[in-house]
Amino acid sequence: MYRLIAIDIDDTLITDDKEVTPGTKAAIRQAVERGVQVTLATGRMYVSASKIAQQLELDVPIITYQGSLIKTALDGKVLYERHVPLDIAEDLFRYCSEHDLHIQAYHNDQLFAKKINDKLLAYCALSNVPYTIEPEIGKLAALPQTKMIIIDEPELLDELKPMFEARYGDRVHVTKSKPNFLEFIHPEGTKGHALRVLAEMFDCPLSSVIAIGDSWNDLDMLQTAGLGVAMGNAVPALKQVADYVTLTNNEEGVRHVLEKFVLNA
Repeated sequence: MYRLIAIDIDDTLITDDKEVTPGTKAAIRQAVERGVQVTLATGRMYVSASKIAQQLELDVPIITYQGSLIKTALDGKVLYERHVPLDIAEDLFRYCSEHDLHIQAYHNDQLFAKKINDKLLAYCALSNVPYTIEPEIGKLAALPQTKMIIIDEPELLDELKPMFEARYGDRVHVTKSKPNFLEFIHPEGTKGHALRVLAEMFDCPLSSVIAIGDSWNDLDMLQTAGLGVAMGNAVPALKQVADYVTLTNNEEGVRHVLEKFVLNA
């Protein structure tokens, strides 16, 4: 029996219209009524993810910032937190300044950017979050950053990713949540690591965990769970490691998983 289900938000739980369908909401509610712990596992900020958790009436800890922050959905109690090492944050700010790259930093559940541009505005519209402009953004290196993101063209980020991995080694985890989002988090701030922490909190063996996602940043989460599910619209790399491939986010893929493995099992 599956006792814990971790669901990614963007392109997984929500449709392309940024909505959770009534059918998916009902399936989640039924799973919760059966005693299953249903949570969110997202790269989004807590301030953004908690709104969706509240819509679904989820009274559980949720995994945010790729796994760098676990907080309770209703009262906001911090249960787990990791930050980008300060020296790496400083180097990353400097590199982006020298190469004129758009970087976003996240401190105390606030989003900071150097200037307003289309990349920032599109991101904030997608995640429904506010932003703070800090022209001297490098000064933020002295503060703990939950995560950092470079937003640019996918081809450029594909070139930068191995360069940064070689530059920082195992002291930071570099991943892509979307083709144009390159994210930097603490190596213990991944979704997979956070899922292990959460499963332990619930005294739930990993064999009784389902993880559902669509992108590269969901990879270690699917590998951690007893049942790793890729969405029908997932990137090929995720489908290759998944135990099961469900329908797309526009076809209620999450609902299908809940009905197949929990409600009708």
